[in-house]
Amino acid sequence: MKLFGTMLSCLLVVMLWAAPLTLAQADEVNEAILSLQHEWAEANYATPEDQKEDVFKALVEKSAALTTKYSQRAEPKIWEAIIRAGYAGAMGGMSSMFNAMPQMEQGRDLLLAAEKIDPLAMHGSIYTTLGSFYYMVPGGFIGFGDKDIALGYLNKAIALAPDDMDANYFMGDFWLEKKKHKNALPYFEKVLALPDVAERPLYSKGRKAEAVEKLAAVKKKLHIK
Repeated sequence: MKLFGTMLSCLLVVMLWAAPLTLAQADEVNEAILSLQHEWAEANYATPEDQKEDVFKALVEKSAALTTKYSQRAEPKIWEAIIRAGYAGAMGGMSSMFNAMPQMEQGRDLLLAAEKIDPLAMHGSIYTTLGSFYYMVPGGFIGFGDKDIALGYLNKAIALAPDDMDANYFMGDFWLEKKKHKNALPYFEKVLALPDVAERPLYSKGRKAEAVEKLAAVKKKLHIK
């Protein structure tokens, strides 16, 4: 009993000593992630097309460093994956698919690793992003794309965060890619009805602008004015 009491006392001392450091680290990670989100929005929505590849390449290196520093946190992995997808999308030229696919594969693996740490991190962003990867990437001998897997992940994302802008946008985009315009319609409409994300004004404006464009395409196919 004396030994147990001594061990418990030591454990409490360790917990009391470690708690402030953990909270400080959490704040530091959150601040770093918000910075990455702002830089991603700038790269995606406010950077000329001929400069995007270089900007995203630098951002990949920055996000990878954060992932390495906080290897036990899910959030850096999620955002490194998102940024790698942006880098892949920014690549041009005939060899772009061969250069882009490793970025998407690394992104997928980061998301699966993040899921093992915290599947609910960032309002289900793991599943939103995995879903988008699986329907955007080619399948067969070229890539890992799979529309059924994509829909499974997107359904999970919507179930976890029904009012999340990205979850709704990518579900709408999935159905648009499938030419299921009636299915896509309510998701794009919801994106436009959602309030802007307070700390991410450029992202909110950019995502809604994309939704406006795609909603117009959907309404045209459905003969809705």
